[in-house]
Amino acid sequence: MAAKSTSFDLNRFLATRTDAVNAALDRFLPSEKTKPATIHKAMRYSLFAGGKRMRPAVLLAAAAACGGSEKDAMPLACAVECIHTYSLIHDDLPAMDNDDFRRGKPTNHKVFGEGIAVLAGDALLTQAFEIAAQAKGWPRYSHRDLVLEIAKASGSLQLIAGQVADVEGEGKKTSVAQLRYIHERKTSALLCCSVRLGGMSANCSPAQLKALTDFGYNVGLAFQVIDDILDVTQTSEQLGKTAGKDVAVAKATYPAIVGLEKSRKIATQLTDKAFASLKTFQGRAVALEALAEFLLKRDK
Repeated sequence: MAAKSTSFDLNRFLATRTDAVNAALDRFLPSEKTKPATIHKAMRYSLFAGGKRMRPAVLLAAAAACGGSEKDAMPLACAVECIHTYSLIHDDLPAMDNDDFRRGKPTNHKVFGEGIAVLAGDALLTQAFEIAAQAKGWPRYSHRDLVLEIAKASGSLQLIAGQVADVEGEGKKTSVAQLRYIHERKTSALLCCSVRLGGMSANCSPAQLKALTDFGYNVGLAFQVIDDILDVTQTSEQLGKTAGKDVAVAKATYPAIVGLEKSRKIATQLTDKAFASLKTFQGRAVALEALAEFLLKRDK
């Protein structure tokens, strides 16, 4: 992997964007006291549970790479984070991955019960479209385009498709092609959607949108391959969630199918492809490059 410039302060970028996204989410969502209070507490519990805001970060970085305004991009950044959080709440349910911890805290259903957890996820998915509707729209990309982008990425052909294939694949022999199908949809789809929305918020050119699409696709796949690797190499304390669960339920993962070392090589190859796709921005995509490098080297 080619060495990247060390002048970009990624930690500061992530910290400042996380603060900005959190403040915006706080404005967009009903307060905990708004009736019915239980659902709004549950929504906020998971939304503000300390996530890295990686999808909003890549969205805002993509907007910057295309010369856009982070203020214009912020509603879309908040929308994708709501969708991501909803998917985590539902993934953790006993009927799905049955996890008791997320980001080092008890999962939503452990605190509020399964019924409220389901409804909190439903509410966050719906909230995402309400927030996205507050984006201003751009000459090349109307509100219709924005809604279609989010709906397709989170619908039955992408995010949901990945989850379905993941559930149905537990305990069964899975091919690399099938596993790639799962990861493309369960993880890569929303990351790819995020960078595309960032470009759209800057009224990017078709060529720029294509480059961002390639970037998001490859980084999204690399992100999930690394997630698979960490499940077998890190402890629960390091991860902030239950380690070893993929192995325990015989879930299809890259290390289980192709081995640990080859999995690491695949993650590196995918990230190299992502970097290559950013050449069209001629040095203006430093934040996206730094984020990709961070995702490849993360240890939790």
